[in-house]
Amino acid sequence: MSEETKGFPYLKDVAKGAGIGLGVLALIIGGFSIGGLGGATPTQTSSSQQTTAASATPSATPTDSRTCSVSTDAIDPRLGSFQAVVIDATTDTVLFDRGADTPAATASTMKLLTAGAALNVLGPNYRVDTRVYQDPSQPGTIILVGGGDPTLSRTAPGQQSVYRDAPKLSTLAVGVNAKMAGTPITKIVVDGSMFTGPSWDPSWERSEQTTGYMSEVTALQVDGDRQNPTANTSPRSTTPVLNAGKYFKKALGAAAANAQIIEGKVPGAAVEIAKVSSQPISVWIKHMLQVSDNTEAEALARLISLDQGYDGSFSSLNIAIKKGLANTQLDSNGLVIKDGSGLSALNAVPPSFLAKFSKLVMTGFADFGVIRDGLPVSGESGSLSARFKGDLKDAVGQVHAKTGWIKHGYTLAGYITARDKSNLLFAIYALGNVKDDAKDAIDKLATDFFHCGSQLSNN
Repeated sequence: MSEETKGFPYLKDVAKGAGIGLGVLALIIGGFSIGGLGGATPTQTSSSQQTTAASATPSATPTDSRTCSVSTDAIDPRLGSFQAVVIDATTDTVLFDRGADTPAATASTMKLLTAGAALNVLGPNYRVDTRVYQDPSQPGTIILVGGGDPTLSRTAPGQQSVYRDAPKLSTLAVGVNAKMAGTPITKIVVDGSMFTGPSWDPSWERSEQTTGYMSEVTALQVDGDRQNPTANTSPRSTTPVLNAGKYFKKALGAAAANAQIIEGKVPGAAVEIAKVSSQPISVWIKHMLQVSDNTEAEALARLISLDQGYDGSFSSLNIAIKKGLANTQLDSNGLVIKDGSGLSALNAVPPSFLAKFSKLVMTGFADFGVIRDGLPVSGESGSLSARFKGDLKDAVGQVHAKTGWIKHGYTLAGYITARDKSNLLFAIYALGNVKDDAKDAIDKLATDFFHCGSQLSNN
């Protein structure tokens, strides 16, 4: 995408020589002095703007009057293959452009788009239900059916998981035991079939699972399939659906002591006997953005797909999320969306798209105030709480942005309230052979943007 330069004509005074001459002559004849009057000054109604066509190289023109340069920090080798854009939110002028319109891997800044599509398609108050059914033909058989809520928790009543105030298996167990009225539970069927297709994308690093950043994508799981339900980063398994059955059996207690656990699907004649509902997805979105929760992001992406009539698979997400963003009127034709979390290096979104999207977040477009409220803030909250320290402390509290990290890339996108009180929309990509210190280089550049404000030069 490129932005057209919109020039404005200068207004010029037209000399009316004869009229002015006669007027002056009359004043002289009349004995008035004009020695203190200066010449007429043209009124300039606008100034030339730099071209905003995106390119891989600086696009400043000789008429660019902005003088605050960040050129030294923009060539920091820690940034690797560097792309970035800064846009003045008031004038929509592109102030800084390095490959702004070139699609590239987003890392977790993809979660901004997932959040936007979820709010547009599902609405901020959407809740997800987990249900339990009884099979009338086999009274001892119950079926635990996932509705796509990864926040369902096995923590005890009164205790919190990483998903604060999430629904609990213990609540379901109380309801089931009351309905079963002493009938022994002989079989627990676990049904996570609402999401179709593979539960793991082949472009994802398996270390994301074993280290503890991502679970298999299933419609039924408990605590995001974490080994430790109270830790954001905790190893995950390859059997989240069966794990949910094991935790549910434990919650049911003596009534299910001898129950067999199998995977299956709820039969058509089954009768619902218990249900719990999730927190509104507005709560999910804020948590997802603050700590970059991949599991919540992938659940939202599949719910977006299913709600629009697609099948909830990885292959449906490209069209489903784009369709979910249609009301933004941003051109998504060149985007490649492989997942909802940004874990795939095959995602491809230009920095300019994220910057323009950030304007909608900043201004609270539709329900995007939810995203704005969930963005990490430099030096203060979420995944930015430990960043922008030391020499960068001037920008503390002024950068509202989503962080991103994958094996070969670090990103940051959002908006900055600059020192001159201008609002800057921005996205920074540091891709390729980069290390953890790329974050420091990104933060230094974002702080430079804060200092320069509307006088940021593209040189």
